[in-house]
Amino acid sequence: MDATESTFVQWGAAHLVVIGLVIATPIVLSVLAQRCSAPVTKAICLAFAIMLVGNMAGHWIYQVATAGVDEFITRHLPLHICGMTVFVLAAALVFRSERAYEVAFFWGLAGTLNALLTPQLEVGFPEYRFFHFFIGHGGIVAGVLFATWGLRMRPTFASLLRAYGWLAALFAVLLVVNPLLGSNYMFLNEPPQSASPFFFAPWPYYIPVLAAVGFVFFGALLAPFKVADWVRSRRRQSDP
Repeated sequence: MDATESTFVQWGAAHLVVIGLVIATPIVLSVLAQRCSAPVTKAICLAFAIMLVGNMAGHWIYQVATAGVDEFITRHLPLHICGMTVFVLAAALVFRSERAYEVAFFWGLAGTLNALLTPQLEVGFPEYRFFHFFIGHGGIVAGVLFATWGLRMRPTFASLLRAYGWLAALFAVLLVVNPLLGSNYMFLNEPPQSASPFFFAPWPYYIPVLAAVGFVFFGALLAPFKVADWVRSRRRQSDP
């Protein structure tokens, strides 16, 4: 890291401000979506999608210019969960696609939320990479919450299974792609240098651990919706 660059501090002031914005943004946008006309809501969705994809495209240009094509291919293609989720979420917002939403919901909140809380990031505010990282990861979490609260999309048990199936399919593809590219997408070859507690086991044993933890997280994310359904069902049964 360049001596002039600031250092990222986990749970420092800048990190806490970002987390606060990630929580506040979907609340504000959801209120707007519920109170404004359909065209305004559509414009909000389009603007949010453009922000996500534009942030990713800007990062590609930056990495090719500063690191070169070879490193871009081995490290910065959108083959991590977070990179894939950007495009899936953008499709969910623009096209109101339930199938895209369900993947973004489970991948975004189970995977990207962990990256948001335990960033694999060296530089701090106000470096470009700080903004790129948190616009991307924080934007995914905020966008999923906005789609859930503001657009009234919701996951189901069937969508949990489909999202997990797509994750397994991506895993299978990367088992072939990583050796060909010499890459480490989805950290299948070695763990990341981050504070994440989920890489406690050595390679390759952390991989099945992550698969199991991921399924548990998916279930935990679905649980509030199932509990809410059960409560509503009980209320209807108790009504005279």
